[in-house]
Amino acid sequence: MTVTDSVADLPTPTGPMRTYFYAPHEPGRPATKRPGVVLYSEIFQQTQPVRRLAVQVASLGYVVAVPEVYHAHEPAGCVLGYDDPGKHRGNALKGIIPMADFDADARAVIDALKTHPAGNGVVGAMGICLGGHLAFRAALLAEVRATACFYPTDLHTGTLGRGGGADTLARAGDVKGELLMVFGRQDPHVPATGRRAIYDALDAAGAWFTWHEFNAAHAFMRDEGERYDPAVARLGMGLVADLFSRNLVG
Repeated sequence: MTVTDSVADLPTPTGPMRTYFYAPHEPGRPATKRPGVVLYSEIFQQTQPVRRLAVQVASLGYVVAVPEVYHAHEPAGCVLGYDDPGKHRGNALKGIIPMADFDADARAVIDALKTHPAGNGVVGAMGICLGGHLAFRAALLAEVRATACFYPTDLHTGTLGRGGGADTLARAGDVKGELLMVFGRQDPHVPATGRRAIYDALDAAGAWFTWHEFNAAHAFMRDEGERYDPAVARLGMGLVADLFSRNLVG
């Protein structure tokens, strides 16, 4: 199996949203329609580590879409650096975009996956860091059958977006699919008190979820930099493969 890639600008209420698609390809075999997965990036948009993660997920047998969440504020193709200017810009942008715009973008990319020529209409979601929170928001859509959230930021504080995402955890009962929640115990962005608040909210809502904590730092899935933990990342991908195979296939 190889992975093909393509690009589309999806219409949204705040303008075109550049979105990158990755699809499995098996040379010499008839084309197979497959489930779709929206993959939300960190605050830096589609960096090379995020692209490689998308290819990994696609290689499991899914059509993957990576949207540019800052499309209304940055030109198409913008990638922020893993440096202080990039972090400052990314953190500033995530605080000024209304949650309603993030939700409208989720609707657009989920609809695109449902109607993708290589898709079969079944959809899931996955995200890391900022993307973990946005994946949780996508899970509020009834048709999203399974969602993997890796160290989702601002979930326990309710501070994502202009006006705050205070209702995200409060709406945990609206999630109909299965949730996979994965955290690093040495992550200062989601400390023990924050993880406990998230767990308690999911438990109280009766959400269908699994919970995993590893001895790892924030961004342990990012395959470059000193915080990358390849052993834990492999375990994480195994959990993702299991989640999606049980909920999106068959």
